[in-house]
Amino acid sequence: MDLPRYAAYEAVAAVHRDDAYANLVLPTILRDAGLTGRDAAFATELTYGTLRHLGTLDAILTAAAGRDVQRIDPPVRDALRLGAYQLLYTRVPAHAAVSSTVDLVRAVGPGATGFANAVLREVAGKDADAWVRQLAPPMESDPIGHLALAYSHPQWIVRAFAEALGGDLGETTRLLIEDNERPPVHLCARPGLADPVELADEVGGAPGAFSPYAVYLSGGAPGDLPALAQGRAHVQDEGSQLVANALAEAPLDGPDGRWLDLCAGPGGKSGLLGALVAERGGRLTAVEVAEHRARLVAQATRDLPVTVLNTDGRAVGDHPKLPVDHFDRVLVDAPCTGLGALRRRPESRWRRQPSDLPPLTRLQRELLAAALRAVRPGGVVAYVTCSPHTVETHVTVTESARRAGVPVDFVDARPLLPAGMPGLGDGPTVQLWPHRHGTDAMFLAVLRRG
Repeated sequence: MDLPRYAAYEAVAAVHRDDAYANLVLPTILRDAGLTGRDAAFATELTYGTLRHLGTLDAILTAAAGRDVQRIDPPVRDALRLGAYQLLYTRVPAHAAVSSTVDLVRAVGPGATGFANAVLREVAGKDADAWVRQLAPPMESDPIGHLALAYSHPQWIVRAFAEALGGDLGETTRLLIEDNERPPVHLCARPGLADPVELADEVGGAPGAFSPYAVYLSGGAPGDLPALAQGRAHVQDEGSQLVANALAEAPLDGPDGRWLDLCAGPGGKSGLLGALVAERGGRLTAVEVAEHRARLVAQATRDLPVTVLNTDGRAVGDHPKLPVDHFDRVLVDAPCTGLGALRRRPESRWRRQPSDLPPLTRLQRELLAAALRAVRPGGVVAYVTCSPHTVETHVTVTESARRAGVPVDFVDARPLLPAGMPGLGDGPTVQLWPHRHGTDAMFLAVLRRG
């Protein structure tokens, strides 16, 4: 049995069988199998690549097998997905991809080896572009359907991306392509604790393009870096750094020492905000409703002036440590569909559904309303989502501002980001994009309470 391929199979099977998350199960699988270096990298590539391209792979396997892929026995189905990914999207020689996958099927689905061999040889008869030409609806008559199959995203997500990009299908295509690329690892050098240039030298990386705290890693396991164990840095997408820092950069009259992170788990933004508020002699209150995530926030902010509250962020006015009209700066990093981070969580695109939106947007509005109660007159609130869906971004923030019950003005967020950043739009809100900025698709709106 080929161990890297079997490790990838175990990870993909766990995602589909147990609703597991690849980034959580794969490290344990690799460790238990004793895989390191190139073998671990190959298993990782197979796992994430298969999950990203699942929609296209399933359409091709359905055509090659002559039956709906959902009617294939699940262990055999996952093995075939891995084999088809190798044939269509990697440089693995066809004979190696077919023979290794048949070996895998022999182990996980005895009796199906002949079927697997026939299906994979059919898949190998065309390259990915030829399969897409055969199976995808024409771009001219059904552009959303074509892009969904060609670039392996559900149609409703492609439609949401296109709407957020003003209907520009060329740019939507570039975004979908970027979503299927392996994302880089970004570190945040905590201000006052680490210099990003020195940290880049220390870890063999490079300073980030936009965030003053970002460091790009070229590879390796970031969890092994001393800077993380010492609390001088943490793993955080550059887009998340930028939107958190924008809150700290917003002009403010009056006191500036009482900050609030209303949805703090797992703690990345709290770590950056805690370091920034420490430089100003203030304190951050970090609120997280889930107990295990509150523990992660406490761990991420140890030795920083941060108070962690394990409570619901909507409890402003009811919780003694969440008084109304009190905080100078408030961050609402709202729970959302996560459509802006599909590069990093490839299985999410297949789990999320349009029906997820109504309860999420209701929660987003309730949390933003709580933030506007918590902030003092003259203070600022940053509303952030890792989703570009207009219902979670513009609709939520405009409706919340309209219903706030207190005077609220939009602050132009563009000057709060580094000078020279391209593609920030017309304001006052900002939408970051993987294909424009190399970040997750973070949305930012900054509101000032009158």
